[in-house]
Amino acid sequence: MDNAPLPNENEGRQEGKNSTLIEKIQQLGATNVPQLSQDSKIHCLTIIGQIEGHMQLPPQNKTTKYEHVIPQIVAIEQNPNIEGLLVILNTVGGDVEAGLAIAEMLASLSKPSVSIVLGGGHSIGVPIAVSCDHSYIAETATMTIHPIRLTGLVIGVPQTFEYLDKMQERVIKFVTRHSNVTEESFRDLMFAKGNLTRDIGTNVIGAEAVEIGMIDDVGGVGQAMKKLYGFMEERRPRISGDEEGLLQ
Repeated sequence: MDNAPLPNENEGRQEGKNSTLIEKIQQLGATNVPQLSQDSKIHCLTIIGQIEGHMQLPPQNKTTKYEHVIPQIVAIEQNPNIEGLLVILNTVGGDVEAGLAIAEMLASLSKPSVSIVLGGGHSIGVPIAVSCDHSYIAETATMTIHPIRLTGLVIGVPQTFEYLDKMQERVIKFVTRHSNVTEESFRDLMFAKGNLTRDIGTNVIGAEAVEIGMIDDVGGVGQAMKKLYGFMEERRPRISGDEEGLLQ
């Protein structure tokens, strides 16, 4: 007869808890993780690192892949449980067409959206930041505005520069259409000399972005959430007194 001891259920549970605890420490550097409320009506979308386009970047780069973001935006539009979108940016920019695609989708959402620039919202991150219904920037956050440039093999013909100019016009038109900055001011910032050491363009910090009309307000997560909840309340259908009486 086998006298082997029966497995202790408590020991198994303890091992499971220990392994979960180790995973939390390895992934997040903390033992306690804030729990997400199931009743939350807000979805948070992060645009971080470099916005990846049609070419895959090296694995050591932090990237935002447009093939991941675009289906999320479609799902947000379709999901009736999501009433608002919070977009958090800390990006160096990246692929122009991928960035514009994300910005256009955010601008065309029927649900209210608010963006926050934390750290940086550079280059093609500018159109994404201004695409939402209201935009915020942290006091220490920066945004670099510079002309579009091409990398890799470039054919030295006039058509190449015409294409580059047209692409640049798309960015300028989008930013000026979705913010309070004028086209003249934005062009001046884009082609300014001496503001950047190794490039032409301008680096604006916090309140400067608000002063020129590119971003709506200086603020952080608290202000953005408050504004988004306000938009959500305005969007919810109001029941008049007569309709309320009929429902009763």
